[in-house]
Amino acid sequence: MIVGFNHNIGYKGVLFHVQTEDSGLANPHIITLLYRGGTILASAKTSYADIIKADQLEVVVESIMKEQHKKMMRRLKGGEFDERIFPPQTTSLSSAATPDVPPVPPVKRSLDEVILDYLITGEEK
Repeated sequence: MIVGFNHNIGYKGVLFHVQTEDSGLANPHIITLLYRGGTILASAKTSYADIIKADQLEVVVESIMKEQHKKMMRRLKGGEFDERIFPPQTTSLSSAATPDVPPVPPVKRSLDEVILDYLITGEEK
């Protein structure tokens, strides 16, 4: 059985990590997490308890995992989390200044990551 998928994905100059895991037959659910610098920004969870006795369960679970994983990356690239990730800057004399977090430098991407990005967005980069 597939244990999980992990991808690093750049968006607006920032590196994010998407992780999808199967919790196994004892706890039949798939969870996908979106991280930025070790902080979880979003999650998605799908139970497959209702199909646990399905023929070719491994194939079905792998398909659900792939689609949930790609959907999280599409949501990121579609700007769904922008307000949470990139909150508008407010300046106030009474608030303490917070240091800017420098953008993550460009990362060499594997062919798999380039193809996955193309499949998600339909754009060549």
